[in-house]
Amino acid sequence: MSDDLEILLTNDDGIDSTGIRALYDTLSDHANVTVVAPADDRSACGRSLSHEVDVDERELGYAVHGTPADCVVAGLAELGPFPDLVVAGCNKGANLGEYVLGRSGTISAAVEAAFFDVPAIATSLYVPVDDTPFDEVEVTAEEYAEATRVTSYLAEHALEAGVFDHAAYLNVNVPLPDGEPAPIEITRPSKRYEMDAERDGARVTLHDRVWNDMDPDSLPDPEGTDRRAVVEGRISVSPLTAPHSTNHHDALDALARSYRETVEPTDG
Repeated sequence: MSDDLEILLTNDDGIDSTGIRALYDTLSDHANVTVVAPADDRSACGRSLSHEVDVDERELGYAVHGTPADCVVAGLAELGPFPDLVVAGCNKGANLGEYVLGRSGTISAAVEAAFFDVPAIATSLYVPVDDTPFDEVEVTAEEYAEATRVTSYLAEHALEAGVFDHAAYLNVNVPLPDGEPAPIEITRPSKRYEMDAERDGARVTLHDRVWNDMDPDSLPDPEGTDRRAVVEGRISVSPLTAPHSTNHHDALDALARSYRETVEPTDG
């Protein structure tokens, strides 16, 4: 990785999180890294955008009182040198499956970069948990070692290898370190979706049931998916595009013609 490489680093866990510090320490050994990250935790905020945000200068970089999308726009357009690459992470908790692509603040930062035609990497750490509330789970800097190593590798090699000629961003999910470095598997997002809701009086509680079965022996996700790769101890790298592609088809053309015939005035 060249010291001339410019990286904009952001996240959705907030500028004080362990994951962004671990990634900054690794990337800044070999690149010029500008941090523009939310001042506090903005997990699962998607691509929410603010009209105006306050900015503080912190020891690590710029703390934006807004969302990850705000950070990318502010960082690319105003606060930092225009980068070669945007990196988002490292997120505490995996971002797996199609249904999280529009929900995750980490991934949304990468998508926002894509609209600026800047390639991006979104990195998340899969943290298996029991019944402990996830916000009470502590992850040490050492436990981000696998995630920072592979992100640094991709930042160093993906641009010159032409990876971003075919993908707008990479969604990277990494298992916890387990001795030997984990292998990389190129994956597709899982299609599993198991959200439901339960009402108790005036309150409705939403449940994400996808995480209820993460046992490798019974995991329903097929081979080649991001979820199976990570649960079985491999690094999942999904090359993704933005914006979403358009699927033009005859059935919708027919409806458009039918609508026109319905609303056009008739003679008489």
